[in-house]
Amino acid sequence: MKTQKSKLRGLATISLFAIDLQKAKKWYTEFLAIEPYYAFPDNENPSYIEFRIGDFEHELGIIDKKYQPKQASDKPGGVVAFWHVDDLKGTFDKLIGMGATEYEKITERADGFVTASVIDPFGNILGIMYNPHYLEILTSLKK
Repeated sequence: MKTQKSKLRGLATISLFAIDLQKAKKWYTEFLAIEPYYAFPDNENPSYIEFRIGDFEHELGIIDKKYQPKQASDKPGGVVAFWHVDDLKGTFDKLIGMGATEYEKITERADGFVTASVIDPFGNILGIMYNPHYLEILTSLKK
């Protein structure tokens, strides 16, 4: 099923914030099992790092918290971006084992959709989801 074009074409970058970018870089590198492909201004003292992840190489950026918008809260909340994962429970358990805390427990939704979210050690909400629709789109693109 194709939908009409929208002004929002797809995720370009998800931005998270961290006070200690080196710790965040190490934590996310371990979780994602890849190194960031970009650091600004450099790897030794970055104020921004970026990973390309997943089937569409979406960008996950982590920014030094000193650049966070002034209106932003220091408490987790607001929008939760959910990343598709094939093994939701295994991924959730790994995140908790790495020091993340539960934000929303594993929750069965309708039609095979399952969600959960954690707060990473830097105060960001990271949503994970088993999403049958995501898998349908991948299958249709391979045809």
